[in-house]
Amino acid sequence: MTPRGRTNQLLYQAELLLDIDGGTDEHADARRAGAQEGALALAELALNAALRELTEHARLPRHEWRLLLGDAAPSLAELERLREEARSPQSWLAVLLNHVEALHSVEGASRRRPAAASTSLIATAEQPSLRDELRWCLAQFKAELNDLRETSVEW
Repeated sequence: MTPRGRTNQLLYQAELLLDIDGGTDEHADARRAGAQEGALALAELALNAALRELTEHARLPRHEWRLLLGDAAPSLAELERLREEARSPQSWLAVLLNHVEALHSVEGASRRRPAAASTSLIATAEQPSLRDELRWCLAQFKAELNDLRETSVEW
């Protein structure tokens, strides 16, 4: 498999996990959380694979996002662009990296559904689900990846 093929495969598999229906039994919330956190883990793997793919011309010894998106990373056009993206709090990459950090924490990334809410409460600003945020991040990731691949090919 090519580096590009591996990146695409991981992104596709992450999207498939987000399509898993949790069901309605007593394990539905755990199944939903597992699928979402699995999709997030695959998204992190896809980010590392994309970084490997985009920087193969530089022959870097390591390709982990924590290294390549940090301030001490090599100065490559693709990495500079992604570092800027990561610094913008509302960007797909910043949102994804925040979720990845949560995934590696003791709490995990999956949001727990609140116990039966009172029917007298009116939700005024509902937070988007992790599933919806991940779908958005993956769609943005794929769009950005196409542009980054074009830049990388020029090298």
